[in-house]
Amino acid sequence: MTDTVHKVVILGSGPAGLTAAIYAARANLAPVCVEGGDVASKTDLPGGQLMLTTEVENFPGFPEGIMGPELMERFRKQAERFGTKFVPGRAVKADLSKRPFTIDIHDTMQDTRATVRGHAIIIATGASAKYLNIPAEKPLLGKGVTTCATCDGAFFKNKHVVVVGGGDSAMEEANFLTRYATQVTVVHRRDSFRASKIMLERAQKNPKIKWKMNRAVADIVADKRYLKELKLEGTGPDEGKKETLAVGPDGGLFIAIGHDPNSQIFKGQLALHESGYMKIDHHSRTSVEGVFAAGDIHDSHYRQAITASGAGCKAAIDAERWLEAQGL
Repeated sequence: MTDTVHKVVILGSGPAGLTAAIYAARANLAPVCVEGGDVASKTDLPGGQLMLTTEVENFPGFPEGIMGPELMERFRKQAERFGTKFVPGRAVKADLSKRPFTIDIHDTMQDTRATVRGHAIIIATGASAKYLNIPAEKPLLGKGVTTCATCDGAFFKNKHVVVVGGGDSAMEEANFLTRYATQVTVVHRRDSFRASKIMLERAQKNPKIKWKMNRAVADIVADKRYLKELKLEGTGPDEGKKETLAVGPDGGLFIAIGHDPNSQIFKGQLALHESGYMKIDHHSRTSVEGVFAAGDIHDSHYRQAITASGAGCKAAIDAERWLEAQGL
């Protein structure tokens, strides 16, 4: 693919990337979509974070809900129908210093490498949730372990759920989950919080929220294939203490220790916030002309499939109009 210069190259096949692909393809731009993800990692798959979600109930048009992987497969088929070409692998290097832009790709499944070039680039590489690095996490994703209360909270009505974290995201998720769960336990490895005062006070005043301070999750125990209990270990002044926290039957563990935007290969080439999220203008334009961004790569606030899709639509329209202005 090195000798061909494509009009639009889209990086990422989550809701943002595939929506951009649908719009770009319908505009006869013959987009190429680099799938992204790393099939060697069960927590980083082509199709984005919805590939790790069981049932999606808040995406418009599916009143009965739909499985996350099935929703992404429908996105993909729609993009393919209009002529999108897909390239397996993830972008591992980018040269945005001159046009056409060049993207190097590594397919970890086949251990092959390729290069694609494009007049315009839409970056929809998303953000990856941070995990606890416990072996039981991956097998239980979507089976009691999750990273999104907005996505999965309704599945835990009248259950006990645990939120791990101490920042604003953890407090927000804990408060949100009290709408459904009978009890929410916050596990935090320190006795102080990074959360803002107002978010922390709101959680502390909620009678449904209990606290396990100076504790870290050491292991996750499943009953058959669903979450049963957590093994906690003391930290700081409580180092050496061990305890078991019952969560089941059918309880939940919400990991809220942050996200890392997948922007590493663009450092030094595009303007990024200190957190690594990409800077865009009030449209979808990045700091390099002809390069656009959509979805969780720039959105650290909403992080929803529907907002990512909307951003993908905007990026495709912006790219189309830019290409037209360039006579391309």
